[in-house]
This record gives sequence, structure tokens and C-alpha cells, in this order.
Amino acid sequence: MGAQQREYKKRIRSAQGMQKIFKAQEMIAAARIAKAHARVQATTPYADAITRAIGAVATHSRDAEHPYLDAERVHGAGRAGILLITADRGMAGSYSPNAIREAERLANTLRDEGKTPELYVVGRKGDSYFRFRNRSAAQSWTPYREEDIPELGREIADVLNAKLLSEGDDRLDELFVVGTRFLSRFQQQARVARLVPLAVVDAEDTSGLTYPLYDFIPDAESVLDELVPRYIEARIINILLQSMASEHAARQRAMKTATDNADSQITKFTRLANAARQAEITQEITEIVGGADALAGSGRKDR
Repeated sequence: MGAQQREYKKRIRSAQGMQKIFKAQEMIAAARIAKAHARVQATTPYADAITRAIGAVATHSRDAEHPYLDAERVHGAGRAGILLITADRGMAGSYSPNAIREAERLANTLRDEGKTPELYVVGRKGDSYFRFRNRSAAQSWTPYREEDIPELGREIADVLNAKLLSEGDDRLDELFVVGTRFLSRFQQQARVARLVPLAVVDAEDTSGLTYPLYDFIPDAESVLDELVPRYIEARIINILLQSMASEHAARQRAMKTATDNADSQITKFTRLANAARQAEITQEITEIVGGADALAGSGRKDR
């Protein structure tokens, strides 16, 4: 019976240690959400503004031409780039699996259309997922730090812009980004955003907007050549920041659940340990009483 108590106490100590870790992770994630959300709010207006600016150029200048505006890129067989954003660390619940699931669904859709998906991955979770299945990404960025996201976004944009504008066989005809949109601390949504071609860009709803009349200096094509790389960069950085905020929120919820589960385990094993201790005491009393009755039945008397 003593061995059983020792086992329960061992499990209680283990659960208490894990509970401290989970609680610390929850508090760290909660503290980082506010900063991450502030970065998202700071970059979203710029990303939306540059999207509207490119829309204005494309709408009001029929002579403007750019490879990213070519709607024919989406027709027929071709290569489609998929940028998948996942977590670099664990303990974030379903954050990375949801993004990976969306990327897999998108890749299957592209294959059904006769296209060849080419994967680019941010984060260890996505990279290890595809490496384990012998489907390594064309390029991966891992590990990465939260404070380096702007530089990381610019590096990714440079790589993908070079692929999209390449004239070789490795040219990408389309570009999709699979990330997680931060709606609130309690709601995040894995989503697919198409960045190229721009004619079908997945941006904020701009229907009903009245564009002002523009004069393009020196010309519309030069304006597009300057705006488009910045557009790709701004959208990628914004999605990276939204994904990071979503990761913190998902980690906070996951750690809160884990902390509650550890507390339930501690309560459960404490009750079992108390029951085992009570059973041991009861057994000892029963043995003493049984021994006393045996002595009384033998006829022996105390002197």
C-alpha cells in the first residue's frame, strides 16, 4: 500500500512541475499578444493602401503593363508558389496543423488543375512536417525570431519576386500565401491569400470605392515597377505579423487548457493518494483488532 502512495505522490509532483511550466508559457504568450497585435495594426493600413494604389493604377491606366497584372498566368499548366507560415516552436495547439491543412488542400486543388505547386515554408513545424514525408520545401526559413520579421519578410519577398519575374523554367506563375489571420485573442483563422496575379488578389474588400483621378509621373508602367515589389513585401510582412500574433494567442489558449488539465490531474491523484493512505490506516487498525481478538480467543490473560 505504501508503494501505491509513493507512485501517486510522484505523479502529483510531476503534474505540479508541468503546471508551473504551462502557467509560465501562458503568461509569456499573454504579454506578447498585445505587442504583436500593435505591430499588425501598424502595418495593415500601409498594406491596404498600397493594394488600393496598385488597383488605382491598373484601373485608370489601360496602357499599364506588368507581369503581375497578366491574368493569363492562371490559365493552363504552370508553377504555383505556396508560402506556408507555421510556428517555430511547439505548445501552440492547432495553430500550425490548421495552416498545414490549408496548404495541403490548396496544393491538391492546384494539382487537380494541372499545375505544379512549389512549396516555401516559414517555421520549423511546417519544415519538419514535409521533411518527414520526403517532400522538402524549395526553400525554408527557420529558425526565425519575432523581432526579425520585417527583415525576414523582405528576404522572402526578394526570393519570390525573383522567381515570379524569372524567364527560366523555374518561373512561378502564381503566388499564394497560407497564414493565420488574427481576428481577436480568442479567434484566429487559417486562410489562403493569392498575391499574384494582382487581378485576383485576395485583399480587403474595396468594392464601392471611388478612385480619384491620377497623373502618373513619369508613366504608369514606371509607377507599377516601383509599387509592385513593395506591395508583395508589405503583404508578406503583414501576414507574417498576423500569423505571429495568432501564434501567441493560440499558445495562450493551449497553455491555459494544459494548466487546467494539470490542476485536474493533481486533484485526482491527491484524492487517490488520500484514499490509499486511508485504506492503509484502516488495514493497520483491522490487523491490530484482529490480533487482539485472536489473543482473546486463545484464553491467554495478561499478568
